[in-house]
Amino acid sequence: MTSAVDGLKQRFMELSRADEDGVYRDGAAKRRARTELAMGCLRALWDEACAAVPFDVPATGVGLGAVGSLARGQVGPSSDLDLVVIYEPKALNDQQLNALANKLWYPLWDSGLDLDQSVRTRAQCEAVTDHDLPAAMGWLDVVPVAGDTELIRSTALSILERWRKAARKRLPELLDSAKSRLDEFGRMEYLNQPDIKEARGGLRDAVLVSALAASWLADRPHGRYDDAVERLLDVRDCIHLVAGKDANRLLSPYQAKVAAMLGLADPTLPEGEREAKSIDDLQTLLARLGRQIAFSLDSTASRAGHSLTHEKPRFAFFQLARTKAHGKREAPKFELLAPGIAKHEGEVVLAPGVDPAADAALALRVGVAAAESGLPIAPGTLNNLRRCPIRDSVWDDESRELFVRLLECSASLLSVWEELDFVDIPGRWIPEWLGVRNRPSASAAHRYTIDRHMVEVVTRLGRMSPSGTPYDDAHYHALLLAGILHDIGKRPGVRDHAAEGARHACAILKRMGYDANTVRWVTVLVREHLTLSDFATGKNPNDPAVGDDLAACVDRDPVLLDMLFDLTRADGSSLGATAGETISKQYGWSRWRETLVRTMYTAARYHM
Repeated sequence: MTSAVDGLKQRFMELSRADEDGVYRDGAAKRRARTELAMGCLRALWDEACAAVPFDVPATGVGLGAVGSLARGQVGPSSDLDLVVIYEPKALNDQQLNALANKLWYPLWDSGLDLDQSVRTRAQCEAVTDHDLPAAMGWLDVVPVAGDTELIRSTALSILERWRKAARKRLPELLDSAKSRLDEFGRMEYLNQPDIKEARGGLRDAVLVSALAASWLADRPHGRYDDAVERLLDVRDCIHLVAGKDANRLLSPYQAKVAAMLGLADPTLPEGEREAKSIDDLQTLLARLGRQIAFSLDSTASRAGHSLTHEKPRFAFFQLARTKAHGKREAPKFELLAPGIAKHEGEVVLAPGVDPAADAALALRVGVAAAESGLPIAPGTLNNLRRCPIRDSVWDDESRELFVRLLECSASLLSVWEELDFVDIPGRWIPEWLGVRNRPSASAAHRYTIDRHMVEVVTRLGRMSPSGTPYDDAHYHALLLAGILHDIGKRPGVRDHAAEGARHACAILKRMGYDANTVRWVTVLVREHLTLSDFATGKNPNDPAVGDDLAACVDRDPVLLDMLFDLTRADGSSLGATAGETISKQYGWSRWRETLVRTMYTAARYHM
């Protein structure tokens, strides 16, 4: 027996076809078409189900609603359908409800699409959203499909009203949920194979932005944010088409095909080179979209937090008698963190009267203040830092000191660097950074992009050397600089990125005005950052010539050898593979590998 939803998945695919040249265009229009098709088929399915059951389905008291991507009009080529039957307790008994639900769900399962279904009273819908935060965000978009549409609308309105009342108390919980996803899935712009739904800057964050806006605590961003969400939905659609299923992780086998469908493949390039460049361009696109969505979430959350703060009066009854306040609201309080930098309502901001256009070192001072205090930079402050007159060839003692202080803040460096990178600050300090920014690593052992990996390495470099003595300031600062520059030579077409990186590192540090010793030490470390690992896995440490050769690579300098060991360990341990991923013996950092490297390190020290 045929059904209104027969072959619905195939019909979704037919509506989602790329153009003749293989490029997926007009994604928003295709999503509207899929949504309209789904809604029409579901209304017809409801009529079929009502006619098929051996009892009369009342016109009021029971209806079918859509939730999730279908309700938002964002259904993908293989997205699951989130549906709910909402009923009043006296409309139908349990047996009748089960019979009606079976007539709805089984044809949908047979259609080939995944289904997330439920049958609930209005009170049960409210209870779910009151106690289940992820469900609450998903249920803020409930639209009627068929049956008693007024019941669906009133339930949706009730859920929204309860959300607005509870959001003020649940805002910390809401933001904690985003932090938990960040810890689990990472930042989309830094991952070689990101989950474009769950990663930071992904589609789940866009839902969170809408939930914050629905609470009336902050306005919803528009403009570039809307464009970023639509383009990321295009990426999601292409993943569905390439994978042939509901998938959100951009796996390596999908990347070249997805890039081609997005129009990123240059047909004038030869095969092989074309795919490699298109994947680089795809990663850059995802980084831009992810940064925009993540920044919009941070901005919206910041405004929501501030609105809660300002809802509370800054004075109490006893203040009415104080001559200082004169019974009026007190002015905002700023806690000075550094010259021109202050703390205000849990964020780092510019002090009143500071002109970013007149201070080239301001971005560095803001970054150091944020990293050392463990506070986020206010979104408005970040935008103002774009006006700083930064010149990569103009550095002084203060800016060099601030740059190293920023690198020393291992606990907060990743988050602060990412905030500054959103407004393109690191690329203005070091233009060569743009050559590796957002680029995926060719090595399968790397989970992160090249730039994210280099920052991660810096966070793993400590002041204590493997020989048991702490580094002095000069050597420790050189080690940090080597960490942030060690893969700067990983550029398209480069065969020996260590040698290429040493060439760039030398030029960068000279331009920044570092002393000759620092330049020499960093250049050696960048040039040799793979050497100790290569020796450990490919040469015999008991061969006197091997130890002597390794000692010569670091100019027979014991401290430089210590620094190379630390850089090797930080490099190997920061590749980013998770517990469920496999790292070959050639890559990564394990007890076996550390034993090999330390044995080779000991042999080289002996020959010094």
